[in-house]
Amino acid sequence: MKLMPTVFCLLLVVLALDAARVEARGTPSADQGSKNEWSSMFVFGDGFVDNGNLPKTDTWRQWSYPYGSYLNSRGSATPVPTGRLSNYWIQSDFIARILGLSEAPPSYRLTPHLSCDPSGMTFAFGGAGVYEVPDKKVPTLATQVNAFTRLLNAGVISKQQLQSSVALVSISGSDYMTGANVENAFLSSFDDIDSYIGNVTTEIAKNVGKLQRLGVRKVLVNNMHPIGCTPLRTSSNNYTTCDLLANYAATVHNMNIEHLMGNKNNAHILDLYTAFTDIVNHAPGEGSERSNNFKRKLTPCCEASTELGYCGQVSPSGERLYDLCKNPDKKFYWDETYPTTAGWEAVTEALEEPLREFLDRDYVP
Repeated sequence: MKLMPTVFCLLLVVLALDAARVEARGTPSADQGSKNEWSSMFVFGDGFVDNGNLPKTDTWRQWSYPYGSYLNSRGSATPVPTGRLSNYWIQSDFIARILGLSEAPPSYRLTPHLSCDPSGMTFAFGGAGVYEVPDKKVPTLATQVNAFTRLLNAGVISKQQLQSSVALVSISGSDYMTGANVENAFLSSFDDIDSYIGNVTTEIAKNVGKLQRLGVRKVLVNNMHPIGCTPLRTSSNNYTTCDLLANYAATVHNMNIEHLMGNKNNAHILDLYTAFTDIVNHAPGEGSERSNNFKRKLTPCCEASTELGYCGQVSPSGERLYDLCKNPDKKFYWDETYPTTAGWEAVTEALEEPLREFLDRDYVP
């Protein structure tokens, strides 16, 4: 492959999402689901929806305090992290409640061999994308869908279970990291950037189509959130303004997703871009009422003490090398990439009405 131009490399850096960390909140009673019976959920993608698939090693911070186990400065109701990249619940937990489930289905890694929970299964891995990310060593979206296919073919997941199933697909930016394997992206000039983004979105749509052909009744697909507003991109200006170039790249991604998925039967785009923007990056006097719940919206709750550090990092002697806010419910972002549980709750509230309308529609054969 020819050497990528400097501008494209810069764009990859701008889009860096270092996707690999998350956790979840308690288990209150499930909300009333839609008029259709959705008893099973299958989850694919990355750290926005991974609830425990990454191994419990020092490499993956979501298995360390305060991930998944920090409610406020007075203490934690869940002292043991659950593998989620947040302070408690994540997106898939809130979507599951809309379906009538109590929380996201169990992770693939923590599910007993050759079994599937009646509520479904989570195949997502933090840091995953449609291309391989060598430094992450996590399965791609296609690999996750293939694992689902094997369980289906083996009868572990029954055809009957698929009749009342919904899939959630989340690809949030790992493919635009500098570590992504883009050998097959044919990038030789700046003009190829749109083509590369097109390849990513085409791969997402292809896997959605495969899930539908396998028998999943309804598929939910995240569009790209405003990645230029993550603390990873705003820390350089003291968390005051979003990165316009990164957000532009997200809009190109989303236009492609809309083109590929907008008219597809039994599929629904979850508009994360608008939901996030209305909370963290709206014009004065605009945005959603939910925005008023958060203070310093671009500032993370959990922040590294040093430039090269990370949330959850400790010294050899056990000293914390990060700072925690007192109340994560007042922060939209948990760390440099992922929302807090309160952030996800606000986003889900914005998505809920059109999502319920979609779920209530009859399946189109």
